[in-house]
Amino acid sequence: MIDDAFRAHTTGDDLATLDRWWRAANYLSVGQIYLLANPILTVPLTTDHVKPRLLGHWGTTPGLNFVYAHLNRLIRARDLNMLYVAGPGHGGPAVVANAWLEGTYTETYPDVTLDVSGMQRLFHQFSFPGGIPSHAAPVTPGSINEGGELGYSLAHAYGAAFDNPDLIVACVIGDGEAETGALAASWHSNKFLDPVHDGAVLPILHLNGYKIANHTVLARIPDDELTKLLEGYVHTVYRVEGDDPATMHRQMATTLDTICDHIADIQTAARNGTGSERPPRRTGTVAAQLPPGRTVRPRRTTCNGHCRAGTSRAAANECQSPRQRRHPPHRPGTARLARPCSRGARAWRDAHRTDPRSRTTAA
Repeated sequence: MIDDAFRAHTTGDDLATLDRWWRAANYLSVGQIYLLANPILTVPLTTDHVKPRLLGHWGTTPGLNFVYAHLNRLIRARDLNMLYVAGPGHGGPAVVANAWLEGTYTETYPDVTLDVSGMQRLFHQFSFPGGIPSHAAPVTPGSINEGGELGYSLAHAYGAAFDNPDLIVACVIGDGEAETGALAASWHSNKFLDPVHDGAVLPILHLNGYKIANHTVLARIPDDELTKLLEGYVHTVYRVEGDDPATMHRQMATTLDTICDHIADIQTAARNGTGSERPPRRTGTVAAQLPPGRTVRPRRTTCNGHCRAGTSRAAANECQSPRQRRHPPHRPGTARLARPCSRGARAWRDAHRTDPRSRTTAA
């Protein structure tokens, strides 16, 4: 539940509404991965409602939706020019879900309307013949980084910020992606960033603990070791971690506000000629430790006896309950997976009734 302190946390911003947006985006993401029909679960699931082959990375998706929602809060509160780069592989459901929820997707593809019929089309086309890929492909509005061919997200983020002084690029880096050589080398790109003529890059390291089929290094090393590593790359490290949504929303909102203030101070000093001779590069890195599949209650949501939340089954490149059509007993697993997001269907209806001018984009 969202308590009064949570509602009053940020003056002028309703973080409870942000939480409803996040849940709606999670529901839309689950629907894209699993459903061919019955988009708002008006009737019990049957075999005909479920896709025969499932693609999409559920483990990283709630975290990508979480970050997207909070970046939109910043855009609205501060009138920012901000770009969202999604690095984790198979994170397409999150980017497409948010783009549709805010109206950007429908502006680009008018046949995918902002109603139940459009939601049906949105779900059906995802990772389906003649549809769209499971990555943030070039057909995704605002995408400059596909994800999946891992390692290039941070380089693309810096490339977007160069010679673009009014832009902040928030780059979500998967902890599996972080083990690639290209990404490891990209941390040094801040050495070429000039706060006078260039924009800012905000790396957000998404530590969900797993890659395609194994544990990740950066999520397993001690916290102080990870902090020292990122500080060695000349970044100030801010940690956001937990598995309670209300607590996480408060942490993330406070952290992003602090970082944006710091970026503004650095750029103002440099552009007024009062900064240091060496361009300051400590614009901040968020190490967000978000358990994989974090909308699923730990040790309660299972399929075929296996726990899904906070495990490699939630984070792996495969989907939850992948044998829906061949093994009908697995279908309740999908229903349980969707249940924590089920308020998202109601949240979608609320968002659909809002003034379209309230919708913003982080890409």
